Amino acid sequence: MKVAVVGAGAIGGYVGGWLAAAGDDVTFIARGANLEAIRRVGMRVIGEDGDERVAENVAVFDKMADAGAQDVVILAVKAHQVAAIAGDVHHLCHDTTTIVTMQNGIPWWYFHKHGGPYEGTVVRSADPDGSIGRCIDASRVIGSVVYPAAVLEAPGVVRVVEGRRFTLGELDGSKSPRAEAISANFAGAGFKAPLTSDIRAEIWLKIWGNLSFNPISALTHATLVDLLQFPLTRQLCADMMREAEVVAEKLGVTFRVGIDKRIAGAEKVGAHKTSMLQDVEAGRPPEIEALIGAVVELGRLTETPTPRIDAVYACVSLLAKTILESPHP
Repeated sequence: MKVAVVGAGAIGGYVGGWLAAAGDDVTFIARGANLEAIRRVGMRVIGEDGDERVAENVAVFDKMADAGAQDVVILAVKAHQVAAIAGDVHHLCHDTTTIVTMQNGIPWWYFHKHGGPYEGTVVRSADPDGSIGRCIDASRVIGSVVYPAAVLEAPGVVRVVEGRRFTLGELDGSKSPRAEAISANFAGAGFKAPLTSDIRAEIWLKIWGNLSFNPISALTHATLVDLLQFPLTRQLCADMMREAEVVAEKLGVTFRVGIDKRIAGAEKVGAHKTSMLQDVEAGRPPEIEALIGAVVELGRLTETPTPRIDAVYACVSLLAKTILESPHP
């Protein structure tokens, strides 16, 4: 299978590295020091058990137009970076190319094949001007929920903190041959890649953590275990999750686990810094709109009050503004 991974960060490097090590024809779209490192020595992935896999047999380009058409395109950039690359994705596509989206938060395609009164609604927090939807054909998309935690330790080097599960699902809930093929391919590389008939419910299960753990950790500089073992922030997380649950239920979503179990699972991850905290510490503006702003937007759409989410969204938005406006060394 020919696979292009757009974005060779922690998750993209992990997925692409393992797929290449398992024999797939993998092409990375990367830039800067990461591109140079992959070009020189390949992608190195250090597993949670210390096992290392070095994928030397990979191609890497900084432009999608140079990479050629692929069978599968994995979009592994962050949600707020998709708009910038959306116009070039067509260079990677032939007639039957499948695009697997690996963004956290509410995706730009959320209401495509959703059904009901909101069918076709554009989520402006994920796709402000509608350009992503115009450039990327949503009929190509298979949604994915990313559960592993990993860090880009150095250019071309990914360290996996924990996890191997990438849940996959067609937007209409079907078990299609293309989804089954990608699931089997991921499994062959060592991942857990179950297919779900309700990818949106899985997205909300992940968002529960994204909208609460991530911004609170970024604002407090606390790891997951620290913020969830401190009673006040643990309660704030639970309250935000309860608000989001009401929004999701109005959109037809049923959660397969409760809030307490979701929090307990995150607490077990331990002293992990969320991706949002990693961004803040690196001086990068954190990923906010698809993770939190979109839930606020859907709260307005469904006429659901979200006061605690709104307050945390305001604070982390100011943090992002401060980072953007700060002089860089």
